[in-house]
Amino acid sequence: MDEAEATPRGAHHVQSLERGLAVIKAFGSGAAELTLSDVARTTGLTRAAARRFLLTLADLGYVRTDGKYFSLTARVLELGYAFLSGISLPEVAQPHLERLSAEVRESSSVSVLDGTEIVYVARVAVSRIMTVTIDVGTRFPAHATSMGHVLLAGLDAKALAGYLEAARLERLTTHTLTSPAALRTELLSVREQGWALVDQELEEGLRSVAAPVHDRHGTVVAAVNVSTHASRTSRESVRADMVPPLLAAAARIEADLAVAPPARARRG
Repeated sequence: MDEAEATPRGAHHVQSLERGLAVIKAFGSGAAELTLSDVARTTGLTRAAARRFLLTLADLGYVRTDGKYFSLTARVLELGYAFLSGISLPEVAQPHLERLSAEVRESSSVSVLDGTEIVYVARVAVSRIMTVTIDVGTRFPAHATSMGHVLLAGLDAKALAGYLEAARLERLTTHTLTSPAALRTELLSVREQGWALVDQELEEGLRSVAAPVHDRHGTVVAAVNVSTHASRTSRESVRADMVPPLLAAAARIEADLAVAPPARARRG
């Protein structure tokens, strides 16, 4: 909360809403159950404030508690459904992901850019190759992912500058790009070739390739990827065997989005 509160806010800003959302977001990967002290520490709230927010969320049905531990309920999915139900992207992409995964025999996903992170909106998992479970709604830092590189490469100069100012380019592995200059160079290459290959930048052993998905106006609105384990697939085989079907899948998704009803094809 300290970083958020240091950022200047407009007169319209409702701090209690920001803090309530921070409490919900505290329940991330590996934090399905939290104590009051855990939530207070993660959010930067006092124990008294964290308790009020948790009990309010429990009253509303978004949180459950056994008296010591707190956890989210399935009702929080309503918050994401309002976004997902307003776009056709997940439903349009799903059959194409299934076809792509069957063709390359690897997991495939579609994500969108949200601030400095990518958010998964559709996925077909063939095998688990990461230490964390990836589901719809999973987030990763954009700078360390192939889909993130594709989405960042689609930004205009002003938006990219804003991203680089806001993002923390943390080193997640020895391969992660942490220099803004190096990332800019990589994004220029991605923009020119039309796809991105990220080799173990997010997690050791994980190799992935992604392609952009454009809307009917030519704007990059999403990315589709294929991920594989570095021990069984070389960079050369990724380029030769995975990039062509990946690009074909992206083109099919774009074709379907182009004929989707405009009101449902929007991002949000």
